[in-house]
Amino acid sequence: MAAPVPPRHDPRSPWRSEGVPGGSPAPDGRRSRNGRLLQVLIFLAIYLGTGFLYNGMHGDGTTSVDYTVFTAQLDAGNVKTVYSRGSQIQGTLKQARKVPGSTQDTTYVHFNTYKPAFADNDQLWREIEQKKVSVSASPVAQGPGLGQSLLVSLLPTALLIGVWVFVARKAGGMSGVLGRKPPKPVEAEQERTSFADVAGIDEVQDELNDVVDFLKRPDAYRSMGAKMPRGVLLAGPPGTGKTLLARAVAGEAGVPFFSASASEFIEMIVGVGASRVRELFAEARKVAPSIVFIDEIDTIGRARTGSSVGGHDEREQTLNQILTEMDGFSASEGVIVIAATNRAEILDAALTRPGRFDRVVTVSPPDRTGREAILRIHTRSMPLAPDVDLAQVAKTTPGMTGAELANLANEAALLAVKRDQTRVTRHDLSDALEKVQLGAERPLVMPEEERRRTAYHESGHALLGMLQPGADPVRKITIVPRGRALGVTLSTPDADKYAYTEEYLRGRIIGALGGMAAEQVVYGVITTGAENDLEQVTSIARGMVARWGMSERVGRLSALPNDAQQAYGLAAAPQTLDVIDGEMHRIVDECYEEACRKLRDHRGQLDALAHALLEHETLDEADAYRIAGVMSLMKD
Repeated sequence: MAAPVPPRHDPRSPWRSEGVPGGSPAPDGRRSRNGRLLQVLIFLAIYLGTGFLYNGMHGDGTTSVDYTVFTAQLDAGNVKTVYSRGSQIQGTLKQARKVPGSTQDTTYVHFNTYKPAFADNDQLWREIEQKKVSVSASPVAQGPGLGQSLLVSLLPTALLIGVWVFVARKAGGMSGVLGRKPPKPVEAEQERTSFADVAGIDEVQDELNDVVDFLKRPDAYRSMGAKMPRGVLLAGPPGTGKTLLARAVAGEAGVPFFSASASEFIEMIVGVGASRVRELFAEARKVAPSIVFIDEIDTIGRARTGSSVGGHDEREQTLNQILTEMDGFSASEGVIVIAATNRAEILDAALTRPGRFDRVVTVSPPDRTGREAILRIHTRSMPLAPDVDLAQVAKTTPGMTGAELANLANEAALLAVKRDQTRVTRHDLSDALEKVQLGAERPLVMPEEERRRTAYHESGHALLGMLQPGADPVRKITIVPRGRALGVTLSTPDADKYAYTEEYLRGRIIGALGGMAAEQVVYGVITTGAENDLEQVTSIARGMVARWGMSERVGRLSALPNDAQQAYGLAAAPQTLDVIDGEMHRIVDECYEEACRKLRDHRGQLDALAHALLEHETLDEADAYRIAGVMSLMKD
């Protein structure tokens, strides 16, 4: 197992941003872009403002007057100069006159007026003059100037182009046109990740040591005619250290490390993902020998079904580009692709065939020895108290992955700080384990009758776990609300188990039904408190019947196909599903009857456990077995 477990998506991935690695673009670049945008806006404002001012301006100190006012001043001999352009007439008076219609004592010398269209009709004009009619005129409406016309016509187009550029940048496409920087290898860390930071998965390290040795000594392999696998697929549950292993390979070999998540290739613009794949592999070739790491490759490498509709086009184009790129370079180029997935069974066969991902390495949760080694790595910077026994902690954490163990160690350190301690103690690790496995305590005040029912419910789980042969030992019982549960019974095996018998699985079902059975025996009714128990029971019973061949009616068949088989239409027939449901009901009903029978036969022990829980709220392993009076069974 791996330690310290890094983020699933490398924050310094070249696909993350365009500025400093691992963050947003550089502040200087952002300010520069904002400055240019501000300059463009100021220019547009000045341009439009100047046009509007020009259209409304008639000259400094110029007064607009009616045409009849102009002719009257002309008849009076008070006009000094006249300038005409079309129907517009501008001029200067010899003597200032009062502004027409003004209530204030204001005068004007420079005037502006427009000649009416009918002024050339002498008869009409004479009649108007005889009637003393005031005449005014204005120019025919004119359209905007050339610059304004261009601005109005081009502005919508410019906006559309701007929106397209924005969307394309968000989508990550058009890297060359939009100035997107090509992918770069992850910057070297101050302390590079190495196999010394990895523990609990020695067999996986042995597989990857070949890759490291090839990257360090490629000539030795070429001289022997040996070819290194083009691709290595790391398959395993989440948190087992697949990403850390890839980084450790690059750290041990001292070569450039390109990291990307497969989900980052999928964009809304079809073809963008394939373009990014080409860029990634092109950059890796430039600095070969190098490592290309693709996390969560099942996002784009899912088995193809032969139909491509809508959003599947982009995913399949991206997958095809990856296949083409892996075919396009030879092992002598020194580019090795390492991919990680949690669901290797659904990957496309073209992706996992020899010549692409030649080597599939399974990364499993660590065993007891591996968990102890992982805990030592994660606690090497922590001051531990003398009472801390990491071997005992590893014993009580079967099935936990490296990421979970890292979280456990961190939670213990946080508790030590909150308690103002100078060292992490055994008590801190124990409380942290309870928090991780059972959930955080909730300050919930329950009515006394509710507490009593919960005590019997948890006592039923615990007692059946103690009485059932081969069942996992009961480690702790509590009626303190934790997480979503009102009470919790914790049972863990003494040693790691990799295969389960039908007797053991039936015992798991009986123990899970113990809470409901206790309510039925004591109160004659059941409540909704068994929801999570029934989910576990259903899952175990379905596996027994449809996957593990533990039903005579269904037979030795895997009747429920996995996701990859369902993609090819290999679903179970309706008649088979009916048989599976019937067998599941039979197994669960038999186990429930067995649970109720045992609790009735041991009613006194059930009452003793429930009363002790009501008094102490929490019982550890030794107290629980002592109160139930089954110490000899625990030893056997």
